[in-house]
Amino acid sequence: MAGPIMLTERQATVLRFFRDYHRQHGFAPTLDEAAQALGVNRITVHEHLRQLEAKGAIVREPGRSRAVAVVFDPDARGETAAAESTLPLLGRIRAGRPIEAVEDREEIRLDELIPTGANYYLLQVRGNSMIEDHIADGDLVVVEGKRPPRNGDVVVAILPDEEATLKRYYREPDGRVRLQPANAEMEPIYVDEVEIRGVVRGVVRRFR
Repeated sequence: MAGPIMLTERQATVLRFFRDYHRQHGFAPTLDEAAQALGVNRITVHEHLRQLEAKGAIVREPGRSRAVAVVFDPDARGETAAAESTLPLLGRIRAGRPIEAVEDREEIRLDELIPTGANYYLLQVRGNSMIEDHIADGDLVVVEGKRPPRNGDVVVAILPDEEATLKRYYREPDGRVRLQPANAEMEPIYVDEVEIRGVVRGVVRRFR
């Protein structure tokens, strides 16, 4: 008997979109329609579909743009889905003076720690301009796209020269935007216009 189909959060998001689109329209979306709805490019959608097909979650007919049949519902997994998205919290431990370690198990949902969904994505940080906010070189930041920034938010900003940067956002009284690094050795950037691609909602760090 085959085991359950294991999907990443992003694969499940893509699969849900194709499932819901087919239920509403009676046929599958094109790559361009899916890319626009999911906020990615069509190559990314194509790669997700390739992986979903390899896992047996969809069936495609070669050469047809709307021939994607969803054969696995990511929301019909019951307890399996919950088990895959949680980790056990076994207690608390102090990082200062040692205390007695007592196991007190409870389950923590991973999506409570790291938000997921079609409007979220990851970026890998290069440099240490945000080090005093505990965002270091090599970290992954969880970004919520399509959300207007508020003063003090850490944002993904596109400067007029098309360079992308990660900084704290402040709207100055004179109308300019101040992009403030969290590094005492660096100066803030002042711009009249800036494109904000998203707001940082979390940080993921891998131990090497």
